[in-house]
Amino acid sequence: MIQPPALNTVPFISVENMMNLVREVGVERFLTELSEKIAEDFLRWPLFDKTPRVAAHSRDGVIELMPTSDGIAYGFKYVNGHPNNTRDGLQTVTAFGALSDVATGYPVLMTEMTILTALRTAATSALVARHLMPKHVRVMALIGNGAQSEFQALAFKAICGIDEVRLHDIDPSATRRCAANLAGRGLKVISCDSAQEAVMGAGIITTVTADKTNATILTDNMVGEGVHINAVGGDCPGKTELQRDILTRARIFVEYPPQTRIEGEIQQLGADHPVTEFWQVLTGAVPGRTSDAEITLFDSVGFATEDFSALRYVQHLLKDHPHFDHLDLLADPDDPRDLFGMLLRAGVA
Repeated sequence: MIQPPALNTVPFISVENMMNLVREVGVERFLTELSEKIAEDFLRWPLFDKTPRVAAHSRDGVIELMPTSDGIAYGFKYVNGHPNNTRDGLQTVTAFGALSDVATGYPVLMTEMTILTALRTAATSALVARHLMPKHVRVMALIGNGAQSEFQALAFKAICGIDEVRLHDIDPSATRRCAANLAGRGLKVISCDSAQEAVMGAGIITTVTADKTNATILTDNMVGEGVHINAVGGDCPGKTELQRDILTRARIFVEYPPQTRIEGEIQQLGADHPVTEFWQVLTGAVPGRTSDAEITLFDSVGFATEDFSALRYVQHLLKDHPHFDHLDLLADPDDPRDLFGMLLRAGVA
């Protein structure tokens, strides 16, 4: 049983308070500690209930639920993906989530997860890259400079030690914004006119585009030997970023194959194409990168255990950084069987 909420209320982390948490902890420390929490849970992988996310697709986008449990706590995230939202000044992705006590079923935390998802996605990317990237790499190409881009750049700086990031987006204003946001953060930032230019000299290539279509962000001729590809953008059926020939040349690492085969780059391949589950690399069951010439590919779609790790991490932070509100979410009748009596005592006719 995990700690029940005090005062029969549930701690709620608003967007404002999530920003307060990140500000007090510091972005790079937050990303680093979050990646450590994610690694802890990957090491406990067999303990988790696992299922592909539950998705409701429409012509405008997708709404998904991402649940998991380690038998002690239960966590879920509600998240959407609506790429056309930006035309109306809205976020492409929004999210919220909750953590509950399995023994009682009571929620013990609710939080915004729009900002938190961007942080956990970047922390996961960098965690995986640290185990798969070539040695001594310091340059990353970042193709797609939307809402995720700064988080990815700072996570790779803090966790993998990159010191140069080469930016490209089909929208030059996105690249200008990203470059401006990264100014003064210890990275050499180079804005590039094409994806081809961005990948020149880069040992890590991150693709994080938003359009929900089969796109070709990277072509086979753009990927040389010995690089690590962090393919973040693919996250739903029918959306890909990499030319298929890249996949056949690379050693592919995934979070949870039943979900990635539906949503990731490997939806372009046959169901029997071999992939490696990343948790097995952390436990030492299988090797990560095996040679300097090998192309490694993290086919990232985001999985519920990573959100579970993020929920656990921010719950831990609240002990020393109490940036939360008390959410009156739990009915608390004097007699657990007398719920209607609560209404009567409140003066309901």
